[in-house]
Amino acid sequence: MSLRNDDVLAKCQGAKGAAPILALTATDVKNQALARIAAALTENQERILAANAEDVQAAKAKNLSGALIDRLTLTESRIAQMAQGLLEIAALPDPIGEKVRGIRRPNGLEIDQVRVPLGVVGIIYEARPNVTIDAAGLCLKAGNAVVLRGSSDALRSNQALVAIVRQELQALGLPVDAVTLIEDVSREAATEMMRMNQYLDVLIPRGGAGLIQTVKETATVPVIETGVGNCHAYIDASADLDMAEALVINGKCQRPGVCNALETLLVHREVAEDFLPRIVVSLKDKGVEVRGDEATRSWVEVEPAAESDWTTEYLDLILAVKVVDSLEEAIAHINRYGTKHSEAIVTEDYSAARCFMQAVDAAAVYVNASTRFTDGNEFGLGAEIGISTQTLHARGPMGLRELTTTKYIIQGNGQVR
Repeated sequence: MSLRNDDVLAKCQGAKGAAPILALTATDVKNQALARIAAALTENQERILAANAEDVQAAKAKNLSGALIDRLTLTESRIAQMAQGLLEIAALPDPIGEKVRGIRRPNGLEIDQVRVPLGVVGIIYEARPNVTIDAAGLCLKAGNAVVLRGSSDALRSNQALVAIVRQELQALGLPVDAVTLIEDVSREAATEMMRMNQYLDVLIPRGGAGLIQTVKETATVPVIETGVGNCHAYIDASADLDMAEALVINGKCQRPGVCNALETLLVHREVAEDFLPRIVVSLKDKGVEVRGDEATRSWVEVEPAAESDWTTEYLDLILAVKVVDSLEEAIAHINRYGTKHSEAIVTEDYSAARCFMQAVDAAAVYVNASTRFTDGNEFGLGAEIGISTQTLHARGPMGLRELTTTKYIIQGNGQVR
């Protein structure tokens, strides 16, 4: 085995050894660790920003997109948000040991289903240093060890952040390998990590469609899919158009480079003549490039939309627009082209809202609210480790409970079958 693979193996073995210790760590100790890490992030702010500045400078030299650079960039405010996220995780109830259900059998057996850690969580993610802290904090509170593998674009930032986490774990006498970073950012190292079945219990890819597809096709470790967000807003015939405009602008423009940003706007034909001119002006004022179908372009001057526009997660100031003849057509379009992430309807019609909520297949379905709320912190879950778009085990923002599994505890007094 090469030295490279030896390094990945050693990191995964270290995490496997740390996991049983962390699983038995008391809640107050885990909370103390989170509080110490939060304080250390603030105390080491200059160190973190200096490392991040090097990453950002290198990204700009590589001509990465503005959206990617935005996700990579740390600021004093974003570091403060990361620290606050850890404190919020500490304030949440500890899921470990929670009784999910209890059963008493006629033969006297007492059967309890209780929450336990997953074990070792592997995370492969792109240039978002905040994921490093979110993942470390959530995994620690849920009693899991975590093996992190970020992208080359954020390597210096991730090294600085993980070093701070590990120093605080060591100070409390907790195993430092509970949080470990694979610093080899080559494809070979990532592939080796994806096949560490003996040491990793689950693998979570967090990034664009290409990363997630690669992990799905390559990994032998069980995978939880997260993140790709081809998100829609449907403006119904009964919509409050002032509300609709505000929600579309927020969904597209507030932070376009994230997975819960809007990518496609569907407008009912009955309100298209009134709504399209005003929303297109507002979008263009925000620097958004609008691409429309033939019906849209009969009312406003925008770029023509191609078939590929309905499937694209732009992560940029681009929005595809389509006019539909009915609620049913909007739902059919979303279920065909969406990625089961976040979908919204703007309507004053209760029946339309109910139909949309029931028929749209997505992790988060909104009525009269922005898709930008699909986020662990916004849902009151603390930080999130990702947004699952699959249906097995976890769906939507993955907080503490989604990082646990269960086991049955059976107590008897001599029963035999």
